[in-house]
Amino acid sequence: MESSLPSSQILDSGGSAERKNEATNYNEVMSTLPKVKGWRGCDYYLYQGFRYDALVLKGLVSVQEHFHPQSTDIFVASSPKTGTTWLKALTFAILTRSRLSGSTTSSLLTKMPHDCVPFLEFQLGDQNPSNRDLAIPLISTHVPYSCLPKSIISSSCKIIYICRDAKDAFVSLWYFLAKLRRSENVEPLPLEEAFELFCNGIANYGPYWDHVLGYWRASLEFPEKILFLTYEEMKKDTAAHVKKLAEFMGCSFTLEEEEGGEVQKITSMCSFEELSSLEVNKNAEHRAPGISIPIQNSVFFRKGEIGDWANHLTPEMGARLDDIMEKKLKGSGLKLPR
Repeated sequence: MESSLPSSQILDSGGSAERKNEATNYNEVMSTLPKVKGWRGCDYYLYQGFRYDALVLKGLVSVQEHFHPQSTDIFVASSPKTGTTWLKALTFAILTRSRLSGSTTSSLLTKMPHDCVPFLEFQLGDQNPSNRDLAIPLISTHVPYSCLPKSIISSSCKIIYICRDAKDAFVSLWYFLAKLRRSENVEPLPLEEAFELFCNGIANYGPYWDHVLGYWRASLEFPEKILFLTYEEMKKDTAAHVKKLAEFMGCSFTLEEEEGGEVQKITSMCSFEELSSLEVNKNAEHRAPGISIPIQNSVFFRKGEIGDWANHLTPEMGARLDDIMEKKLKGSGLKLPR
């Protein structure tokens, strides 16, 4: 059974009374949604075909109702732990390179990528301009394509989507959430139990295959608006993808920039090795939405490797997830690396 929150039951925010009524209506309707126990011990609610915890769902409903993009906005979209941090860094570095004009100082050297590019569903639901730098038209999101605000889908905004092999995505997600649980002095869900949930489509923003398929099909329908990328292909030839990203975002590298090594500079600055070694990403803290205490930025930088799943899943588990993905993607024309 699939449910949704009627827009008539979500009021426009314009004061404390209105916000209180909105929260009340949201909680009332949320109580009618199907739910299951999720990875972090909280409930995952089924909304418009996908699973969300309460915090994500509240932010999603808010942006669906209230968010209006700039026509020049570019959305960096992904399912969690599929290359989000890297893609944020690359797109930010590409778009802001003209600001540096000879300077070697980039915000990426002193701020983690998540602090350079705001999250749609966590930070922009109330249309508060202070939550973003309007001069930098980058916004990130984990929201599935079919659940994006209609104001985005009907706009001329561009979307860059990244995904990766489901096995690596699962392992990366499990380690990330396990670290969060331990930071709250709570034992994480055993990997085997989390794997069962993942294979049944139970994960924040899941099912994973439907998340991927939504953006894939949209990219086929609107290739001028949606760029579909895979983590594996980007790792194979990052420089070529940096140029591809720049062209798609409307800020192609000039011949002078290419001859001056600008593409390689960005590729190197945004590499896993460089980003993970920065002081801000090794020892600074980040207050993530829904986490009661600040967490180390280093939690966002684990390995960045392709095929690391083999060190954590049995061959049987890997084959099972491959089989699920093959069946779910059949007929779509999409074949993910495996």
